[in-house]
Amino acid sequence: MKILLFNMIKTLSPLSPNPNVNYPFEKEIVAPRARGVIALDQDACTSCMLCARQCPDWCIYIEGHKELQPPAKPGGRQRSRAVLDRFDIDYALCMYCGICVEVCPFDALFWTPEYEYSEYNMGDMLHDKNRLDQWLNTVPEVEGLEN
Repeated sequence: MKILLFNMIKTLSPLSPNPNVNYPFEKEIVAPRARGVIALDQDACTSCMLCARQCPDWCIYIEGHKELQPPAKPGGRQRSRAVLDRFDIDYALCMYCGICVEVCPFDALFWTPEYEYSEYNMGDMLHDKNRLDQWLNTVPEVEGLEN
């Protein structure tokens, strides 16, 4: 009798409301600190290559050059400044471990809650610095530390 009752409940269970989200029409509410896509702050990046060297998948490609800046005071010496030319992340290779975000000493990389960046073509998963910079607006504000 128990087995019969169990099987009847199992049979009628598809008639209950579906707990899944109807994705294209209803957007999923993500957690505030969710790992979606990685955003880049181009102004903060010094092209030090730490993120690319620490990445276990080698999915970050960086190119840069040095420019001389004029001296801050008259009679001072010129200083060199690293300029970012290329910063690409291949999301087809990325395993979203977050090592690049953690290792960046200049806080140029951030996690965003964006999750809608799939592509039809695998080659389009290589996102450049301009596209990564657009997602910087979606980075949530960091709450203050508790005492």
